[in-house]
Amino acid sequence: MSKKLSMLVFTIIMAMFVAACGNGSKTSTETTKPAASPQASAAATTAASATPAAPTEITIKHKLGETKVKTSPKKVVVFDYGVLDSLDRLGVEVAGVPQANLPSYLDKYKDAKYINAGTLFEPDFEKINAMKADLIIISGRAEKAYPELAKIAPTIFMGVDNTKYMASFTENAETLGKIFAKEAAAKTEVTKVQEAAKQLQTKVSASGKNALIVLVQDTALSAYGAGSRFGIIHDAFGFKPVDPKIEVSTHGQNISNEYILEKNPDYLFVVDRGKAVDGKSTGKQTIENEIVKKTNAFKNGNIVYLDPNFWYLSGGGLISVEGMVKEVAASVK
Repeated sequence: MSKKLSMLVFTIIMAMFVAACGNGSKTSTETTKPAASPQASAAATTAASATPAAPTEITIKHKLGETKVKTSPKKVVVFDYGVLDSLDRLGVEVAGVPQANLPSYLDKYKDAKYINAGTLFEPDFEKINAMKADLIIISGRAEKAYPELAKIAPTIFMGVDNTKYMASFTENAETLGKIFAKEAAAKTEVTKVQEAAKQLQTKVSASGKNALIVLVQDTALSAYGAGSRFGIIHDAFGFKPVDPKIEVSTHGQNISNEYILEKNPDYLFVVDRGKAVDGKSTGKQTIENEIVKKTNAFKNGNIVYLDPNFWYLSGGGLISVEGMVKEVAASVK
């Protein structure tokens, strides 16, 4: 091979070598990514787990103790109509209820698909045990049955504390939200009721009016004041008690027509027990007698007959408390 030919071949080989090296370097730069550091991997793992999973069991503290409850229970038995109406508003299905004396607005729970769990005072332990309930919710009327019910399934007490009605109502609704994964919906409903109650309280307080609350049972009369089962009218709605010394008790303080005239309330709120329990209303004929007609409440058209479904049978629920607020608000002039 001549010297010139050898030099030509050498030049061509060198050119090919340089080109190959250049292309290899470019490919490596575009396609190769540096490996993630251990610190970066740990940070990514932490970020991915920043939102904790919802708990599957929570501990509920209540009047009768502490109870561990599985969240989103399926077979629920309810012995409080206020709790039942809250669950109804939140779209939570129940399995069993006492079907006697259901408030008319909860009539759908008379359907045969719901187990009749006894009465508010006397649960049917055998039926509840047979259905393998996941959760039982009670209040004052079934309080004595708590020890026996707690042996069957997790049982919690959710009665309203009358001494702090609105706070207790709020706490109960929020607790139901936690148990049934309905926290946002419960908060929305509670806020709606709270705002309506505040508006009512502002209006009533500005009027300076007082009130007397009376339960009618046949022809017997009982008065209820602040801190009582109907005390929300004073404590949250703003009416001054016409008598601040009314005895606080479950059945109220026995009174007479003469007592009503003596106290002469601006507003007289009446709960007709007979209308709620057996459909026999005696409220109007018992109250509107010649003595009570002499009061300011009667003269100014301020005798208000409250819906006993809300006030006597249920109460404390998202539906019932909303109805109670609206009913009283509609009566204020």
